[in-house]
Amino acid sequence: MTQTRTTRLERGRGALGPALELVHTGRAPTRAVLTAELGVTRATAGAVAAELEALGLITVDARPAAAGSQGRPSHRLSIAPGGPVVLAAQIHADGFRAALVGLGGRMVATAPGCMTVPADPSHIIDAVVEAGAGLLRETGRRCLGAGLAVPSAVAEPDGTALNPLHLSWPAGAPVSRLFTEALAKAGVPGPGEGPATGVTGNDVNLAALAEHRHGAGRGARHLLCVATGHRGVGGALVLDGRLHSGSSGLALEVGHLTVNPAGLPCHCGSRGCLDVETDPLAFLTAAGRTPGPEVSLLQQARDLLRTEYADPSVRAAAELIVDRLGLGLAGLVNILNPDRIILGGLHRALLDADPERLRAVVADRSLWGRSGSVPILPCTLDHNSLIGAAEAAWQPVLDDPLTVVS
Repeated sequence: MTQTRTTRLERGRGALGPALELVHTGRAPTRAVLTAELGVTRATAGAVAAELEALGLITVDARPAAAGSQGRPSHRLSIAPGGPVVLAAQIHADGFRAALVGLGGRMVATAPGCMTVPADPSHIIDAVVEAGAGLLRETGRRCLGAGLAVPSAVAEPDGTALNPLHLSWPAGAPVSRLFTEALAKAGVPGPGEGPATGVTGNDVNLAALAEHRHGAGRGARHLLCVATGHRGVGGALVLDGRLHSGSSGLALEVGHLTVNPAGLPCHCGSRGCLDVETDPLAFLTAAGRTPGPEVSLLQQARDLLRTEYADPSVRAAAELIVDRLGLGLAGLVNILNPDRIILGGLHRALLDADPERLRAVVADRSLWGRSGSVPILPCTLDHNSLIGAAEAAWQPVLDDPLTVVS
């Protein structure tokens, strides 16, 4: 029997990664679905699931679930609740957050930290890694990697932050190298016996990846994500399940689309960009509110929308921001022809406040918006950039679980 199972596993070894991704993204809740999705025999699918369970990545529930595709009860598949994690971190204009994230995008533990972001990126990177290392010590979970989201385009393959416009960092800061060095200094382990290797990416790119796998973008073939967090605006495109980052990681800098030629000067040198016309500071300013230091700009803008939307000045400011956002989205629809748009941060809150106005602006200003309605949906994941940083760290495991985990 053991020899037979080993033979089946050898045949299905190349299916381990695809199988794990199917369970990870919730697309294979049972062994019958896994069999159908992989296009293998029931016996091979069973051997693959058993191997992933032996690696401590998934759980195969021997109690039958609902009938499978062949009319037979099928075993349930789920992420192992006590399985390994990755360290995920996010840095933004108002501080940072560190977390441990398991497969399935599940947050195991989190540690927010507010601090003024210094001009030397190594200081805050050290702080966020130490916070994550503390979570690992507290939980005792096995760590298989680490990912970091930053509010800047990150050039590939060298991992430098090219335009951290809303931070005081120098252009070209070597964030990937600093992250990996901080992981080693804090003693964060990776697979095998060495320290973890850090993966760094743009925060909106990583948010889009997370939403595509676990949130509002699931099932979309051409997914456009636009979001404004604490400062500025970012965009990302997922094509056929893969993040489109361009030739060197710099694609979809949508924050520098001009939507108001006579508008505010932008950090990039132009005027009236989405970056300065539709972010939280732009909204607060348009509403006649002076930002305070107590909480982040994003939180202040959300609170204002939630508690004072009936105020004429707040409603007028929201409509102004929505109109400018809609103009930018319409241009992107004309160029990219996505089958779904998702909005994050303050843009998500603006969509929730007046969904029809934004959709009408996009439809009126875009050819494809008029001829074939493009769904515009709010992002659904809390901390999606953080989950996306975890997704980047999990990718080597999803590609080859046997090599990385065993």
